[in-house]
Amino acid sequence: MSWVVNFFSSSVGKKVIMSLTGLFLCLFLAVHMSGNFLLLQDDGGLAFNEYTKFMTTFPLVKVVSYITYAFIIFHIVDGIMLALNNRKARPVKYAVSKPSNSWQSRNMALLGIVIFFFLVVHLKSFWFELKFGHVPMDANQNKDLYSIVYEAFSQWWYVALYLVSLIALGLHLSHGFQSAFQSLGLNHSKYTPFIKGFGLLFSIVIPLGFAIQPIFVFLKATGRI
Repeated sequence: MSWVVNFFSSSVGKKVIMSLTGLFLCLFLAVHMSGNFLLLQDDGGLAFNEYTKFMTTFPLVKVVSYITYAFIIFHIVDGIMLALNNRKARPVKYAVSKPSNSWQSRNMALLGIVIFFFLVVHLKSFWFELKFGHVPMDANQNKDLYSIVYEAFSQWWYVALYLVSLIALGLHLSHGFQSAFQSLGLNHSKYTPFIKGFGLLFSIVIPLGFAIQPIFVFLKATGRI
């Protein structure tokens, strides 16, 4: 077992953890975004609340949720450790950045901090309220999370924070997706271009999909649609 501990304590092992947790969280983002499109239904939030009840009560989904929380923590902690190790390994920054290094690849830690800050606000606004707040019931006697989401997205500053965070997420994904496969050794001239292309598409579609939801609710709440 000592070799396992040594491996995952090494720089290579940390990158493997970062890659695996990152790819799992990409899957979570896709599922989460798809479910949130129920916010766009013109039913007063009944379908969204039903979906929320299923996602918070179905046993298998609850287990996956706990795994997701754990992976988020692993991903954050591992990212911090990698950033610190990289800083120690290169205490003096290069005078000129390598042309091959994109801005997002050089600032993954910064983008991660922005996303983490938003995640804390997001969980406080919705998850914490759903679990521990006084949430009203809808017509089907489900917790009316839709009303809380609707109220939050009715505020321009919250929508602005949401959109800025989605830009950070897109930049983070644009480098992190293909970098994860590279760290796992899945780097080949035949399929690497496809991975990079799909990763770029993913980094655009996911933030765009999430952005549609608060913008739609804001426009609806302010009587613009």
